[in-house]
Amino acid sequence: MSATITREITTRSPEETIAFGRALADLLAPPKLVLLRGDLGAGKTTLVKGIAAAFEAAAEDDVTSPTFTLVHEYRGPRANLYHIDLYRVDTPRELETLGLDDLRSENSILLIEWGEKFPRLLQERDVEISLEREGENTRRIRIFS
Repeated sequence: MSATITREITTRSPEETIAFGRALADLLAPPKLVLLRGDLGAGKTTLVKGIAAAFEAAAEDDVTSPTFTLVHEYRGPRANLYHIDLYRVDTPRELETLGLDDLRSENSILLIEWGEKFPRLLQERDVEISLEREGENTRRIRIFS
């Protein structure tokens, strides 16, 4: 699947990144598999705070990084969000044990950090969001679909 940039924005604070996440609700209407790309500290979880709030699945303060639990589930009236962190997942076999296919449904949105490590997810993704740190609080966010 070839990807073209459909949106690009520069945010200058965590609050602006959260607000941009809220603005993505229409683009991310379920079902969706979304890859979140960016280095450690790039703002991926901050963006998810806004997405979860937009879908009334979780309050911004309740969204945390799933680094150690690997999957956080947030249930909302319009969508179930699964925030997934594959940073510590190294092999396709480990990926399979997470049962991501079982999470996919008509009202699910999978928001996957570090998914680019797995070619299968690159092929299956509906949307890719790249976050690039440009300063202490400045982020360049690009949406590919």
